[in-house]
Amino acid sequence: MEKNSKNNRRTFLKDVAKASALTATVGLVSTSTALANNESDLVVSNNNEHTFLTFPYLQNLTSNSVDVMFITNNKAYSWVEFGISNLTQKAHTVSDGFVTAYNRINCIRLNNLEPNTTYKYKVVSKEIIEFKPYDLKYGTKIKSDEFTLKTPKLDEDEVSCVIFNDIHDRPYSFGDLLKVNNRPFDFAIMNGDMFDYEEDEAQIIRNLLTPCASLFANNKPFIMLRGNHETRGKFRSELKNYFSYPTNEYFFSFTKGPVHLTLLDTGEDKPDDDDEYSGIVDFDAFRVKQALWFEKEMQKPECKSAKYKVVFMHIPPYHSGDWHGTLHCRKVFSPLFEKYKIDLVIAGHTHRHGVHLPSKDHSYPIIIGGGPKKGNRTITNLIANKDKLEVKMIDDSGKQVGEYIVTG
Repeated sequence: MEKNSKNNRRTFLKDVAKASALTATVGLVSTSTALANNESDLVVSNNNEHTFLTFPYLQNLTSNSVDVMFITNNKAYSWVEFGISNLTQKAHTVSDGFVTAYNRINCIRLNNLEPNTTYKYKVVSKEIIEFKPYDLKYGTKIKSDEFTLKTPKLDEDEVSCVIFNDIHDRPYSFGDLLKVNNRPFDFAIMNGDMFDYEEDEAQIIRNLLTPCASLFANNKPFIMLRGNHETRGKFRSELKNYFSYPTNEYFFSFTKGPVHLTLLDTGEDKPDDDDEYSGIVDFDAFRVKQALWFEKEMQKPECKSAKYKVVFMHIPPYHSGDWHGTLHCRKVFSPLFEKYKIDLVIAGHTHRHGVHLPSKDHSYPIIIGGGPKKGNRTITNLIANKDKLEVKMIDDSGKQVGEYIVTG
C-alpha cells in the first residue's frame, strides 16, 4: 500500500530550514524541488510510518557507474529506478545470491551507464513488516521524487571540485559557503572534521547528509574523508556505513582528468597512549600502513602518467604545531611526497587558512582551509586542465583569501 505524507511536509521544511538554512541558499537545488513527491514526501515521521530519512546522495560516480545511497526509517526492500528518457531500468543490490533487503541504509550501484550522459532516477522502498522463513509481508511502499545525474566523459581533459573542511556540526555552513562560492564543480571532498564527534545516526543525517543531499549531492557526488574528530564518539565505528569507498578503506586514490588524487586518513592528533583514548586506538600503525600503500600507488602507471599529483589529508605535515599527529604525518608521509614529487597538499585541521609555499622544509605547497566559525570559514576550489592546475580559496564573505597555480 502507498501512503501520502502531505501533512508532515511543513514540519520537515521547518526542521530543514532551521538546521541547514537551506531556504537561504540561491543558485542551488531548492528544498521544495528536491523534496519527494506526493507518493511519499521526505519527512521525519512521528508515528513510525515508513519514510525516507534522507534524500538520495551520490557516491563513486564514474563514466559508467554510480552508487546511490539513501536511508529509510524502517527495514525494507529498496531499489533505484532509472533511465535516460524514462525510468525503465531497475537496480538493487545482490550479494551471495541474496537481494539485499530488510535493511535501512541503502547503497545501490547503477552499472553499465553511458559516459557523458544525463540519467533520471528515483528511489523506491517497500517496508517489510514481517520476515519469517516462508512468510514475508510488505507494508507501505514509498517513492522519491525524480532526480538527475550526469556521468563524466570517458577520457576527461579537465576536472573541478570543491573542498570543505572543519565544518564541526554546523550544517548551515554548507549552504553559506556554496552561496558565496557560486562556482561549478564535478564533485565535493569533505576534508575532515565535519563533526565534533559521532553520537548517533541522527547527527550524521542532520549535520551532513541532509544539507549536502538537498544542496547538491542528489546530483553530484561527494567524498567523505575522515578527520581526527571523526575518530571520536560512541558512533565512530558506524560512520563508514553511511558512505561508499572504492576499496572500503578510508584511504584511496583515483584519477580525474589530468589529476591523480590521493586521499589519506591522518587519524588522531595525539599519541595512541593518550589518556583521552583509553587504550582503544592504534593510529600510528594505521598511518604506517597507508605510507606503505601510498608508495605502491605512486608506482602505478595511472599515477606516473598523470600530469598533476594532489594529496588530500586532514592533518597537514607542516604548519600545524608540534602535536604528535602532525609530527608522525611528517615522518611517514612527507619523505614520500618529496620522493614522488607531489604537486600539492590540501589539508585542514588548524582552523587557520593559509597558502604555504614550498620551502626548505617541504618542496611541495600546502593549502590549509579555515575553521568552523563565521568569519573564518572557507571553501576551496580545485580546477585543472592540460595547461594548469589552479586552487582558489574563498572565505564566507565571498572574498578570495588564497590562490596557487601549478603550470605544466
